[in-house]
Amino acid sequence: MNENSSVTSIDYAPSIHESPVRYFLRAFWRHRSAAIGSVIIILFILLAVFAPVITPYQYDQRSSALLASPSASHWFGTDDMGRDIFTRVIYGARISLQVGFFAIAGSIVIGSFLGLIAGYYGRWRDTIISRIFDILLAFPSILLAIAIVAILGPGLNNAMIAVAVINIPAFGRLMRSRVLSVKEEDYILAARAMGMKNSRILWKHILPNCWSPILVQGTLGFATAVIEAAALGFLGLGAQPPQPEWGTMLSDSREFIQLAPWTMIFPGLAIVCTVLGFNLLGDGLRDLFDPRMKE
Repeated sequence: MNENSSVTSIDYAPSIHESPVRYFLRAFWRHRSAAIGSVIIILFILLAVFAPVITPYQYDQRSSALLASPSASHWFGTDDMGRDIFTRVIYGARISLQVGFFAIAGSIVIGSFLGLIAGYYGRWRDTIISRIFDILLAFPSILLAIAIVAILGPGLNNAMIAVAVINIPAFGRLMRSRVLSVKEEDYILAARAMGMKNSRILWKHILPNCWSPILVQGTLGFATAVIEAAALGFLGLGAQPPQPEWGTMLSDSREFIQLAPWTMIFPGLAIVCTVLGFNLLGDGLRDLFDPRMKE
């Protein structure tokens, strides 16, 4: 590759006898951003799964130590109700990862399906679906999420629905643009000439060749979903007390920012680290899936 190129190549080539999966995994762990992001995400997943084993208290357990500073008995201190912040941050990882996973999974399924139909069949289907995407994109995402939750009512499940809805256009338009490109390839034209059904062409040929950008966008969208869920929780529209959601914890500790800053610092750091992990992973996957990055 040209030395002056702005794109940094992955200086790794697969051996002759190496399988594609093994090559990808080896290249994945050699990519610094992808590796660091994966480690951060795995750490939070382990913390969420083993929260009852790791934490010495229940997330809603109260004590007489109100707004206690970090100590050996309370690593992150306590809040205004005497609840252990370390415990609540760890349990909060469960809620944030749950919201991110189900919201992004739903938006990927619905958005990809609509984008697939719009890109392949075109005409009136493309017009209707594209206008739906345009309408959703016309509103700022957080305002649209607030409107949806206001209609459905505050709660964690409704917050997941809102986050899923506002992310549908991103995946739908990405899938549509990819399908428009892939369907003009020679092997697709040959499949049509052979009389292959449209449904078979879609599921056997087009869809498998469109997943790479969707996977990258899904990883980056996960980070966005965590922030959006925290924003809804901060406004009192997401997870409801006493659920230990990070945004709710930030909202509850606003008035103690000077008296007990640790009540805001640690939930905020949890959000930052989670978002950073998924962004690093998404950047790494984008590089690995981009042919220009390979020699």
